[in-house]
Order: sequence, then structure tokens, then C-alpha cells
Amino acid sequence: MMKRLTAKQLYSILWRWHFYAGIFAIPFVIILAITGAIYLFKPQIDEFNSAPYRHLSITGELAPADAQVAAALAAVPGATLNAYELPREHTDAVNILLNKNHEEMRVYVHPQTLQVLAIKTNDNPLLRYAHDIHGELLMGRCGSILVELAACWAIVLVLTGVYLWWPHNAKGLAGVLYPRLSFKGRLFWRDLHSVTGIWISFFVLFLLISGLPWAFVWGNALNEVRELTGTTATKKDWAIAGQHHHDAMGETVPSAVVANDAKKLPLAIIVKKAEQLQFAYPVLIKPPTGDSGAHLPPWIKQSATHWIVSSTTQNRTLQADAEIDSYSGSVLSQSDFSQKQFIDRAVGIGISAHEGQLFGWLNQLLGLVTATGLVVISISGFIMWRKRAPANALGAPPKTPDAKLGAGFVIIIFIAALLLPALGMSLIALALMEVFIFSRFIKLKNWLGIN
Repeated sequence: MMKRLTAKQLYSILWRWHFYAGIFAIPFVIILAITGAIYLFKPQIDEFNSAPYRHLSITGELAPADAQVAAALAAVPGATLNAYELPREHTDAVNILLNKNHEEMRVYVHPQTLQVLAIKTNDNPLLRYAHDIHGELLMGRCGSILVELAACWAIVLVLTGVYLWWPHNAKGLAGVLYPRLSFKGRLFWRDLHSVTGIWISFFVLFLLISGLPWAFVWGNALNEVRELTGTTATKKDWAIAGQHHHDAMGETVPSAVVANDAKKLPLAIIVKKAEQLQFAYPVLIKPPTGDSGAHLPPWIKQSATHWIVSSTTQNRTLQADAEIDSYSGSVLSQSDFSQKQFIDRAVGIGISAHEGQLFGWLNQLLGLVTATGLVVISISGFIMWRKRAPANALGAPPKTPDAKLGAGFVIIIFIAALLLPALGMSLIALALMEVFIFSRFIKLKNWLGIN
């Protein structure tokens, strides 16, 4: 009969798991916290960039939308129209999105005078690098897998950390719910580490889990689940890191060309129809592709006679799409968040909250506090380690003699590995390293503290 672990032995095992998970994950956690905090404020950064082109002086009637697009195309010879963005207010410059040589550009056009106010690439370098580092460390698929692996081990960090924090013999709330700032040295850093960690643990777990649909391994596994459950008929609102760049529809859509057909309604009428839909800002009006649309994803029925109107707000619960006929101006179809499958709605809510856009400024504030807390516990954990670690070893917590993993513990690990495939694969890799590498190099094994 397997001997049951004592509380001391369980504490020792979980402390060692917490330590090794931290050694691997902390550098990634700091990077993800900083880049994530930057991307939280994407709406404010976008607003700052567009501020010079808002609240313009308007003294008369606005120019027709077709003329505004023509002015943008004339300013970028050889470009094609990707989308017309509905202005937030009638005094704002019109944003025309163009494509030239596979590069998307944003052209700011004065809505009355048709003066081209600015031509910019349709991304902000700060946001682009923050997004790409956060998702794939600028390393493509390999970077995405590393980020996912770090996220999985960060989940282990949080769960083991909560157990280690649990006040088994504490007297009072000092060092449990608030740090004892009068302490010096390692005790001060321990209080700062554990108290900060417990206050943000729920939010950290939420961010880690809600970010998994973007991850390469977990995201592709989720796609398989969507296939098996028949939920791929509607578009997904996220792209998997490490794959080719996709637009908001989730698939690559070629640059559109407006067919020259005198029977088609002018863009101005399509714009009016789009405004009447009252979709959440920003709203893009994408022109027909000029062909049957056979190459497009199944959730787009776009053809040579259909315009696509899409709300691209980061709050996925407010996103919506509609198709408008080029000849009659009638709305052929319309869909919103409520029509999505349960899996996509759950993921959409998680992603919106992850990006800080689900419930306004409070969502951003919680995200910023969580990201700051992650940096604090990472730095404090590193300092605690260096204060305790000997010069000739990694400084892992000592093993407790005769502490063997019980059946329940093994089952928990097995379930966690199934739910987090990257974690499971890393555990297999560690087991193989133990057999074929660590067993052959005793000094390395002693330095790592696993002998």
C-alpha cells in the first residue's frame, strides 16, 4: 500500500515544483507582463496617433465618399482599396485603408476639401512590436511555443504558490494579506512576493488561460475541437501566434478591387446604410472582390455585388458583420456575437477581457495592476533565490527523504498534462533528460539539486 504524504513532504514537493517552474518562467513572465501592459492601452495609443486628424474645421457639405476614396487612391498610385472606415464624428478625417505591394496603408483624407492629410502604414511600431513579442518573441512559431510553455509553467507557479502561501500556522494577517514592511532582508522580499502573489493570483490565472487560444499548440488543438463539434461555420475572432498574418476575419483575404459598373450604387449610399446599422466603432466597409468570392472563407458570402460591413472593436461582444448589396443597397445578411457558437463566445469574452476591452477603464486598470504585480513577484522571487542560493549550486529547495508522489498527485499531473499539451510534452522531455542526460552527469545533477 502506497504511503500517504505528510503535510511537510507535500510542502517540500510543491516548493521544489514552484522553484523549478519559476527558474524557467520568470524571464518570460516579465517580458509578457511589460508587453501586455503596453498593448492594454492600444485604444489610447491609436487615439493619440489620430488626434491631429480629428475635429477638423468643416464649413460646408462633405464630399461624397467615392471622391474621398478617389483622393486617397490618387495619393498612392498603384494601390487598391481595402476598406473605408466610418469616421467617429463628421468632423474627423476619413480613414481610407489601401493595399500596395502587400502593405496596408492608412490615408487620412479631409472629408470636405479632399486634402490628403497624411499617409501612414496601418500599424503602430510600438504596438506591433509589443504584440509580436507578447505572442511569439519575434521568433515565429518557435517563439509562440516558448511563450505557451512559459504560460503553462506559470500556471503551475500560481497553483503551487497559492498552496505555499496558505496560512497553516500564521498568527494574524501580517505576512498573509499585507506585507510586513518593517522586516529586512529575505523576510521582506518573502512577504512582498507572497502577499502580492495571492492578491493577483486569480487575475493571473485568468490571463494565462484566456491567452491559450492564441498559442500555437493549444490554439490548434482548440481548432480541432471546433471542427469536431461543428462550430467552424462562424468566424473566430482570434489568430494563432506563429502562423501567417491574418486579418480580423481570421483568414487571409485578398485586396479588393471595386468593379466599374454604372448600375452599382455610389459608395456614399453604402456608407449611409452602414451608418444606420449603428455598429460599434471602428467600423470597416470592405468592397466587393470583383469575382465570385469562391476563395473566401465559408462565413463570408461576399461576391462581386456585396459590400462587407464589420465592427472591429476589441470588445468581441460588440462585434458584428453585415453584407450590403451593391445594386439595391439592401442588407443581405447580418450577424453579431449572440449568433456565435458557445465555444467562440466563451473565447471571445476571455480575449476581450485579456486585452482590457471588455468593461472599459476598470478592465484596463485590473490588467495594469496584474501586470505590475507579475513584475513585482518575479523580481522579489529572483532576489529571494539569490539571497538563499549557494555559490556552487542552483539553490533548489532540499528534497525530503522518502517523499514519493502519491497516486492522487500523479493523476492530477496527468490531467494537467492533457489539458495543457505543451506542459505534458515538457514533462516527457524532462523525464527523458533525467534518464539519458542527468543520470550520466552526476555533477550537473547535484548542481541542479535533483540528486
